[in-house]
Amino acid sequence: MVTYLYWAAVIALVILSLFVGSRMGSLKIGAIAAAVFFFAGWLAYYFHYEQVFVKRFGGVMRISVPDGFRHIGATWKEDNLWIENYDPKTNQCIFTEYSKGNILEGRVIIQDCNPLLGNPNTQP
Repeated sequence: MVTYLYWAAVIALVILSLFVGSRMGSLKIGAIAAAVFFFAGWLAYYFHYEQVFVKRFGGVMRISVPDGFRHIGATWKEDNLWIENYDPKTNQCIFTEYSKGNILEGRVIIQDCNPLLGNPNTQP
């Protein structure tokens, strides 16, 4: 819901800048301002607000599990999302970080992880 409000505000700024530009007699300046507002809104959403909206306000974010992998779990560390997947071909657990704008993504690989087989040393 917050995402829709954000984009409604960005689109309202774009339309307002076009309207003000046409009223002032320079649609070209209004179009340039509209493009700047739209581009700035898109950059702000992609590099900052997307994960903030999802974590704090219940937005929607789609992430797909790579082919052949099994999803184990997900957790938030501050505003960054960490996903754990298991690769049965290489027997590795791979933690992948999804940060704001996907700029500072981290990756942790655990060798010989085998989380799906269970611990053979435990007794039922």
